[in-house]
Amino acid sequence: MIFAVIWFLSFRQPYIVQRPIKDKLKSMTRRIAIVEDDEAIRENYADALRQQGFVVQTYPNKSSAMSAFELALPHLAILDIGLQNDFDGGFELCKYLRDKSLTLPIIFLTARDSDADIISGLRLGANDYVSKNMSFANLSARIHAILNYLKAMEKPEKADNEITRSALTINLDRLNIHWQEQLLKTTITEFWMIYSLAIKPGHVKSKQQLMDDAKIFVDDNTVTAHIKRIRKKFIAIDPQFQNIDTVYGMGYRWTE
Repeated sequence: MIFAVIWFLSFRQPYIVQRPIKDKLKSMTRRIAIVEDDEAIRENYADALRQQGFVVQTYPNKSSAMSAFELALPHLAILDIGLQNDFDGGFELCKYLRDKSLTLPIIFLTARDSDADIISGLRLGANDYVSKNMSFANLSARIHAILNYLKAMEKPEKADNEITRSALTINLDRLNIHWQEQLLKTTITEFWMIYSLAIKPGHVKSKQQLMDDAKIFVDDNTVTAHIKRIRKKFIAIDPQFQNIDTVYGMGYRWTE
């Protein structure tokens, strides 16, 4: 009880007021469950998190929390260890939650900060272990970091920027080219020349246009030499390769 009074008097609200509105909007759909047997501590944390836009559900003991979790899991759970008459009730609740979800974020918030307790909590599957002596600002930062990480993990990885022309695949992110699913080893100049031709099949590209697209400044004979080398590299993979046509007096084009 003495600890609760001291904690209540030292609770810092300014941090909450100063949090940007846009962060509150991002938090609105996130539900946080707090399982804490001390009412003063429980409700102060709940009020602080609600001011940040979270939906907060509070429970004073293991049994009430488990009954609620049977119906729906929160997006993040904050647990004390000692819950009323359950000396290790928080540990048991952590194991229960981890059995129900491998990804649910669980944070222990407790006055028990011995190495044995910390190790036990983390081994049971908690994502973090925070002492009640720590500031609310610190706890809030940890909550947002965990939720932001999970949100990022939920997003599908951005697909590479590729163009495909029959057996040709050009990857603009990796700056590589595959023909018939085999890597074509090119210089950067050759890469951009092939891209310039293949981006518009059938369109004739002059030697000057190829130079511009490859960002090189050479004479016409050098462009011709580049095209010859490019053809040889394709033929090394596919002896039947005939997709780069010479249009005499005009330039080159990609055919399919």
